[in-house]
Amino acid sequence: IARQRAQTALLSLKRFVTARIGGDTGGGGAGHYQAANPDGRATDVGAGGGGGVGGGPTVPRVFSRTFAGAIADAEVAYRMAATQYMDAPGEQATLMQQTAVDLRKRTAELKKRAPTTADKATVEIVALMFQAILAEERIPFSARVWFARLQMPVLRVAIAEPEFFGTLQHPARMLIDRMGSCVMGFDAAAITGSALEGEIRRVVQVIEQYPETGQRVFKLVFDEFVAFLNRYLTQSDTTQRVMSVAQQVEQKETMAIQYTIELRKMLNDMPVRDEIREFLFKIWAEVLAIAALRYGAQGEQTVMLKRVASELVWAASAKPNRTDRARVIQDLPQLLQRLRQGMALLGIVDEPQEAHIKIIGATLSDAFMSKTEAIPQAKIEAMAERLTHLEDFVTDVGGASDLPLDAHSIELLLGVDAASIEVIPDAAGAKVAEDMLAWAHELQVGNWFMLDHNDRVSQVQFVWRSDRKQLHLFASADGRSFLIQAGRLAMYLQAGLLVPAEEETLTVRATREALAKLDANPERLLN
Repeated sequence: IARQRAQTALLSLKRFVTARIGGDTGGGGAGHYQAANPDGRATDVGAGGGGGVGGGPTVPRVFSRTFAGAIADAEVAYRMAATQYMDAPGEQATLMQQTAVDLRKRTAELKKRAPTTADKATVEIVALMFQAILAEERIPFSARVWFARLQMPVLRVAIAEPEFFGTLQHPARMLIDRMGSCVMGFDAAAITGSALEGEIRRVVQVIEQYPETGQRVFKLVFDEFVAFLNRYLTQSDTTQRVMSVAQQVEQKETMAIQYTIELRKMLNDMPVRDEIREFLFKIWAEVLAIAALRYGAQGEQTVMLKRVASELVWAASAKPNRTDRARVIQDLPQLLQRLRQGMALLGIVDEPQEAHIKIIGATLSDAFMSKTEAIPQAKIEAMAERLTHLEDFVTDVGGASDLPLDAHSIELLLGVDAASIEVIPDAAGAKVAEDMLAWAHELQVGNWFMLDHNDRVSQVQFVWRSDRKQLHLFASADGRSFLIQAGRLAMYLQAGLLVPAEEETLTVRATREALAKLDANPERLLN
């Protein structure tokens, strides 16, 4: 819904401007621009199908050097003024007002020098958008000053690439939106002097250093900013620990599913009792997974536990000859000891462990007395060999949608206290809408949300998504972490229990506010 409203705002702006200046682009058009390189050659920097901001015809032209120079001069002049604003004493509101007045003055000068009506309209629209951004008090002052310095670089891009106004995916728009959505959740004290403020400053300075690269430089720094967020938001020891545990839970459960699949294949044509099959599929696959995670897939302990699976299959098969029965009697104590050792890895001890041992013991006794045909030794040896190198045969099971998850499994995995982690697993048997699941997978790291969990509403920031997109970590300001499984996250989004803290992105809201001013005072577009 939010995306539809955003697209509607962009479409409304395009229609508004088209209705007022139509195809009058001063003979140049704004749909396909060429920027002049320092040596005078023209470099193609963008095309917008169907004309520019004014909707005029697509007519190639050389970007006016005079106008480009005027924008560059305005950018340098404001950069110098902005430095003074940041260093000057006084109320932030007053300094912000001075910034806005300064930018408005430079906008008026640029409109006078604009060579086409489309260019003039573009200058006004970009100016109105940045007025709205600079008036957003939830953006800390120190960050807003840097946002202000993007007005001229964005103006250059908007003139050369009119699709800036028509798509939410333009790199310049995406960069401003991502930086805005991230900083609006923090208070000023948390931003000022922080690494996040430093990164925003670096991003703006990089853009200012490369005025001729158009949206390419915005795409470059956008990717860099996203990579920075992934590091910055997960740098605390608590978050690192939660991430580590969550990632290993996902790996462990995925491996358990893979191992179960392989065990089923191995036992498919073997006469193995149902009790043994169930134990191997439901218990021992988990044992092998957690062992591989703790000790490595080829670690001594892991290889030993893999071998136990084939030993158990053999011990539970028919023993028609005396030699095999004698071997079972000799090997049984060690086999049972290793079975107990493996179950202890999963936290299966005391009575639950004894219950499994009792069932296995009864099955082995029946096999001991059975006179049916035994499983050939060659098959047992082949199974043992395949188990030893199990990782070579397993296949990727995708998202592992049936990933079991709870606080107990987290504590069990690494022995950590999960008190600070609120684990919200998938609901058993619940059907999840595909479009909601897609939305869950599209959530952007750094964005803020309001989470209503167990009738308690918290403002949380999305800080991490696991490699397989099954686990999502949200952090609240009071130090709590919410680890939410993908299916449940989709259900929370659908039920309105997790809603974006901001219904609109920063540039969409700025576009809508600019449109409201133009509706009220359309003459300002070309004056």
